[in-house]
Amino acid sequence: MATASRKIRKAPSAGDRALSTAEERREELITASISVFAEKGYHAAPTTEIARRAGISQAYLFRLFPTKEELFVAAVDRSCEVMYGSFTEAANVAEREGRDPLEVMGDAYAELVAENRNMLLVQLHAQAISPSVPAVRDTMRRCFATLFAVASERSKATPEELKLWMAGGMLINVMTAIGANEIEEPWAETLADFEGDCDFTPPDLLDNNR
Repeated sequence: MATASRKIRKAPSAGDRALSTAEERREELITASISVFAEKGYHAAPTTEIARRAGISQAYLFRLFPTKEELFVAAVDRSCEVMYGSFTEAANVAEREGRDPLEVMGDAYAELVAENRNMLLVQLHAQAISPSVPAVRDTMRRCFATLFAVASERSKATPEELKLWMAGGMLINVMTAIGANEIEEPWAETLADFEGDCDFTPPDLLDNNR
């Protein structure tokens, strides 16, 4: 699988400094929260555990993020930033190598999901609670709009191609979340096969001249 190498932004660890600024602590807190939200979901994630993993007190957590909802939104935003960075870098590789941008971005996304399961789970939790938490719903709408924009602008694909391509990405999400690749059954082997070409657009819709 030819895929662009990506540098995923990583917050510095709490042990790297004797003293941290509030902004650095926010970064550490967002990073720590992603793993807890991924494991337990929004409603069940204890802020005490998030604070402990970030190496701060619960009181300081609420100084940085007054509500758990605000912290969760920040975690969702971070996952969107990671995906956007992955898509953009993959599109740059496609342009340099004269390859189909949707194919390269699809490969990059499949690899990203495999390597960063927590990011995927945060996204799935966010989608699940979007109907009842407006701030999260708005964040997910912005996320999809941003990812759609970069795919559209860099690939020049048609609306139908983009719809099918993004649907393929959602299939990756679901199959990865339920561990379908661990099951030796026909349905799982078919739907969880993301090796090789990760372009989800039917050949008859591809425009080889774009």
